[in-house]
Amino acid sequence: MVQPRPQSEIHPADRSIVLDRGYLRDFARAHEEGGFDRVLVGYYSDAPDGLLVGGYIAEQTERLGLLIAHRPGFVAPTLAARAFATLDQLSNGRTAIHVISGGDDTDQRRDGDYLDKDARYERTNEYVEILKKIWTADGPVSHQGVDYRFEGASPAVRSVQRPRIPIYFGGASDAAVRVAAKHADVFALWGETYAQVIEITARVREAAAVHGRSVRFSLSLRPILAETEDEAWARAERIRATIQKVGGQAWLGPNKGQPANEGSRRLLEAAAKGDRLDKRLWTGAAALTGARGNTTALVGTPEQVADALLDYWRLGITTFLIRGFDPLEDAIDYGRRLLPLIRSLIAAEQAKEPALRHGT
Repeated sequence: MVQPRPQSEIHPADRSIVLDRGYLRDFARAHEEGGFDRVLVGYYSDAPDGLLVGGYIAEQTERLGLLIAHRPGFVAPTLAARAFATLDQLSNGRTAIHVISGGDDTDQRRDGDYLDKDARYERTNEYVEILKKIWTADGPVSHQGVDYRFEGASPAVRSVQRPRIPIYFGGASDAAVRVAAKHADVFALWGETYAQVIEITARVREAAAVHGRSVRFSLSLRPILAETEDEAWARAERIRATIQKVGGQAWLGPNKGQPANEGSRRLLEAAAKGDRLDKRLWTGAAALTGARGNTTALVGTPEQVADALLDYWRLGITTFLIRGFDPLEDAIDYGRRLLPLIRSLIAAEQAKEPALRHGT
């Protein structure tokens, strides 16, 4: 994940800076040079526009893919279809959309959206259906639905990718699963326990099968690396202490640590069982922040963390979305020490078990 300015749970943002072009350039290039396939550009009501940020990243890189977070409801789907296809043209086929219906009512209302969660997902279902129709149509598209109505929308602005731009989908509620089953190419979940991953991926697969579809899976984690395991856990404890010092109870927000979105609740459910789960899943940051965003970590040496990632791959995870608490420095470190290891482990596993070749 790339951000337009330096910040994380342990690095408070300089509020006088909204977008630092030099930092964004260096951050994107660090991912490209480190061998990352794609970077996520997030969506927040107080952040720079993701499509424009994506266009800047595309100009600063040659190979790096773009995953642009997008909330349906604020831009007409006909316009969004053209905008994303335009970015795919400008980036020469490097664009994907990460559809997020919105799990925070307060943030939704800052942009004028007062629908409840279920209504948002119904709108998302119609919205993504329209995107797919326009991206793949042979001629003008007309539509009359609950939230949208238009006549003769043009599909003239085509994406480079065929048949269309890839669709990633965020959300862990039953409503999210229903919509993702119909539309998602990749279903994104946060860094959960092995048992939780097994449970939710089974739900999504079952729901997708009803529509004759299969879905791939992405897992988001915050690796904490060090030369030895003891040093890695010591680093995790320093991160915990800094989060407490920097944010205190303010991290929990107006909901007092009871988040509205299902993904955060699932992380807190895991955190309630302990701060060290499975082999090396650390929930300390999630517990402190009310699981605001992907806040669970894998802690250990690069070899140990790669081994834990391989476990998730064996459970069907095909994409790892990783970012650090020291964002730029960690991205460089992951590229040097973690990505080559996990790719090597997966390649070796595929060579031993051809039946497991479900992707990397």
